[in-house]
Amino acid sequence: MRVSNVTVRKRLMIALFVGILTFLIIDVRLGYVQFFLGDWLTEGAKGSWSRNIPFEPQRGEIVDRNGIPLATNVSAPTVWVVPRQIKDPATTSEKLAAVLNMPKEKAYKEITQGESIIRLKEGRKISHDKAKEIRALGLEGVYIGEDSKRSYPFGSYLSHVLGFTGVDNQGLMGLEKYYDKELSGKRGSVKFYANAKGERMNDMPDDYEKPVNGLDLKLTIDTKIQTVVERELDIAEAKYHPDGMVAIAMKPNTGEILAMSSRPTFDPDNFRNVPQEVYNRNLPVWSTYEPGSTFKIITLAAALEEGKVNFEDHFYDPGSVEVAGARLKCWKRGGHGSETFLQVVQNSCNPGFVELGNRLGKDTLFKYIKNFGFGQKTGIDLQGEGTGILFNLNRVGPVELATTAFGQGVSVTPIQQVAAVSAAINGGILYKPYIAKELIDPVTKDVVMRNSPVEKRRVISEKTSKEIRYALESVVAQGTGGRAFVDGYRIGGKTGTAQKAQNGHYLENNYIVSFIGFAPADDPQLVVYVAVDNPKGTLAFGGTVTAPIVGAIMKDGLTSLGVPPRKDQIEKKKAWDDIPLVTLPDLTGLTKAEITEQLLNLKIDVSGEGDVVVRQSPEAGSKVKEGSTVRLYFSKGN
Repeated sequence: MRVSNVTVRKRLMIALFVGILTFLIIDVRLGYVQFFLGDWLTEGAKGSWSRNIPFEPQRGEIVDRNGIPLATNVSAPTVWVVPRQIKDPATTSEKLAAVLNMPKEKAYKEITQGESIIRLKEGRKISHDKAKEIRALGLEGVYIGEDSKRSYPFGSYLSHVLGFTGVDNQGLMGLEKYYDKELSGKRGSVKFYANAKGERMNDMPDDYEKPVNGLDLKLTIDTKIQTVVERELDIAEAKYHPDGMVAIAMKPNTGEILAMSSRPTFDPDNFRNVPQEVYNRNLPVWSTYEPGSTFKIITLAAALEEGKVNFEDHFYDPGSVEVAGARLKCWKRGGHGSETFLQVVQNSCNPGFVELGNRLGKDTLFKYIKNFGFGQKTGIDLQGEGTGILFNLNRVGPVELATTAFGQGVSVTPIQQVAAVSAAINGGILYKPYIAKELIDPVTKDVVMRNSPVEKRRVISEKTSKEIRYALESVVAQGTGGRAFVDGYRIGGKTGTAQKAQNGHYLENNYIVSFIGFAPADDPQLVVYVAVDNPKGTLAFGGTVTAPIVGAIMKDGLTSLGVPPRKDQIEKKKAWDDIPLVTLPDLTGLTKAEITEQLLNLKIDVSGEGDVVVRQSPEAGSKVKEGSTVRLYFSKGN
């Protein structure tokens, strides 16, 4: 059958159209792949070829309020291995094992895994010298990644507050955990490319993604005051061998924590060397115990605010008081006899505070106790804060009311006491304590977050607060807190001695003794609380054990804060064992023969040559104890 030319032409046209359409579709598809999917496909391919060597970010530093580093980082390289790139596993494992002090069998097993990239356990956070050794070996498939580890330059200093990090630089305790997200930063990496056999593709450049370092954390802590606190606790630990100790220093008008410490302590760099109960319990915020007489400040504040007492009113203390068949004793055998209520406070007289509790009644007293923050967390930015224990109001009878009034039968935390007493003496405002001041970008130095003082509520009036300051200053000058007295500084405070309880019974000869002090008494800038658990080899009273510790912290702490000494103190009542104070005369210009007659009760430390005094330390007008050493600088006279 003959096909017409017309039919042939039609078929050719159809074939041509189909061909053109096919090539058009192919061209469009190629164009789409090239211009629209090209980058995506390339990245996908590169992703299948790529291997990442992580570069860990620098964890944010933790510094004190003046920028002094408390937790920093030190560079610590890490060994990474790409198993498929290793051509001689036996030799490579032997050389690595020798440098890393690990069995070569274990090294061989690790580097022959089927993973695309591995991190050697023994090669984590190694020294720069070892990293240099490994680089010098020139082992194929072995890489050194940048890493760091946490360092605490002051050792056990502030350890419970700072906490520590794990092997991956993750926060595990303390501020390191509380602010872990902000401190951590974002990981970076060096990315290189390998073919299907795992061999490095040298014709493709490495990609570097820079890590983002964590934010720096500035604290309210003042290292000068923290150092004083640590020093005094070390001295007390050596002297009394206690079961434990707690110390807190705070600004009463803001809630800023200036120092915090406890014993037993630990080194955050070696936390695994101590039992978990040592590093896992920050005692100033975690521990709860009966406060003893320091709690009387709250009862006093409530009674003054409610108009239930006047300091000039009289009270007779026979040595004990009977309440609902229970006999509650004063610490002084035979009692204090007739005394004013100011003397009740000075003498820390239990029967006098039982009377104040009765005048207030349980509803009013417990209202103030709760308003001062007891029975609830303060909200401080530290982990593990306790709440304390208060009597359920419907179970408070006459005995429970009486014992609560002088600080027995209730359980509180140290941080609650510091916050509450600060409210009692700062004008009547309860502040939320805090320890983190700012989060700062380490590159731009911009402040990302700033904590400011938080006023919770007013608990008493300014007038009542002023009366409390006066009464507590007299406790130090005239009463049981005399060993906290510091010449030149108006210090107020209160002692506390609480018998420890166990399984519902009080322990024999086992006490927690404490003292809380503040200064200057007319304008408080510093509150210090110290508690010593079961001091050995001494009479366990807050006035004899902890008051001197607080006095020493106050003296150096106020100097660090720039608070000048003054002369308008309440005159100190002399105790039988007080060493008399001597006012130093001006000795400059005098000869050795002349000064010998004036320093009969002082020791002389001579410096310089000559016969005439040109300088003295302490300066003229200073008060020192008899027997103290005075340093005199001599030079030849004109």
